Amino acid sequence: MNAMTEITAPTSPVDPATFREVMGRFATGITVMTVGTQPDKRAGVTANSFNTVSLDPPLILWSLALKAPSLPLFREHDTFAVNILAAHQKDVALRFARPADDKFAGIETLEGAHGVPLIAGAMAHIECRIAHRYPGGDHEIIVGEVLNTAHFDREPLVFHSGSFCGIRDLEQ
Repeated sequence: MNAMTEITAPTSPVDPATFREVMGRFATGITVMTVGTQPDKRAGVTANSFNTVSLDPPLILWSLALKAPSLPLFREHDTFAVNILAAHQKDVALRFARPADDKFAGIETLEGAHGVPLIAGAMAHIECRIAHRYPGGDHEIIVGEVLNTAHFDREPLVFHSGSFCGIRDLEQ
């Protein structure tokens, strides 16, 4: 016998604010996507819409809002980096989540093997080449072919219920 409660179809569309609240219950890691090979033509954006697509070939995906000021630079370049943030990098996540003339000011970066900026202190870096772009409502879905990776033994920065925390904070 099935103990599940029957779910009925909604009578109206899901409210975006309610959907955002529900999705906030899903704990995610935090990334900063970076692009550009010249200091005056680079961009970065905080994203938790990041996922593995395939292991063979190695592919990842993420999405960027169509209204994001950085979208033209992400469309202009063939390569980008995924910087998976460590627990001590909440300030970095906030910096790249908000509009600013130079989001990289005061942020230590390294140059990746493919010329893209990598954020120092991150727990992992993934350099990618654009494989596909798809429309996704009010976002563009970007699929990246993984070109290079590096990882470090650090605690991850996590986002849950509208707040940043470390993984150990979720255990309490």
